Amino acid sequence: MAMGSDMVPVELCKGINGLDKIVLRESGGSSAEVYLYGGQVTSWKNDHGEELLFVSSKAIFKPPKAIRGGIPICFPQFASHGGLESHGFARNRIWSIDSDPPSFPTVSSTLGPGGDLMLTSRIRNTSADGKPFSFTFAYHTYFSVSDISEVRVEGLETLDYLDNLQNKERFTEQGDAITFESEIDKIYLSTPTKIAILDHEKKRTFVLRKDGLPDAGEIDTSLCSFYLHKSDLVLRRDNNNGSLKSRPVFTIKS
Repeated sequence: MAMGSDMVPVELCKGINGLDKIVLRESGGSSAEVYLYGGQVTSWKNDHGEELLFVSSKAIFKPPKAIRGGIPICFPQFASHGGLESHGFARNRIWSIDSDPPSFPTVSSTLGPGGDLMLTSRIRNTSADGKPFSFTFAYHTYFSVSDISEVRVEGLETLDYLDNLQNKERFTEQGDAITFESEIDKIYLSTPTKIAILDHEKKRTFVLRKDGLPDAGEIDTSLCSFYLHKSDLVLRRDNNNGSLKSRPVFTIKS
């Protein structure tokens, strides 16, 4: 894992339950925290000190339990789509910092000018036999939002989607934007490189840009989450408020 940049101070310190974490601080006042347990971003604050990510009050910062909230890394399997444990093993392993990363680091978290958060993942097959392997990958991001009824997602208009509440039947999105008035569980296909999440109550917009991975994940509003992963976008809504989750290589602007 490579951290930060030459322009952003990096501090290694102890977090909850004595777990090691990295704190990135940008000169404009924004910051981010990354736990080495899971290589997981657990905090991202703007220059006003406002928290942009959601971490559950019931999150357990104790291995082998995964941390619920922030930006979990799902690898080499997303959800239960495979024979491994749900979401794979990367999120409940202790990661290390590479002070001299190669040209292709495994994962890097960068806090850029203006407080933009960029997550970059590159995966290389180092097996001795060189045999290919299949995997899925996700940044399972939980965004902090207000009442979910005040949130809308733009950039998915006119796209086809699979509705998991109707046996994955395929439909075409008809609305101008995605809003949350009832339970939603949809997979949007061939999503664009830019998606915006607008929170009208907080007067805040998240702009997500992805590159490299064709899918754009899932919105799961059981605490309202938004996943970006391979090329499809999955939207899910239950009845709670609180956060918006995501999954690719992507940049987030607040």
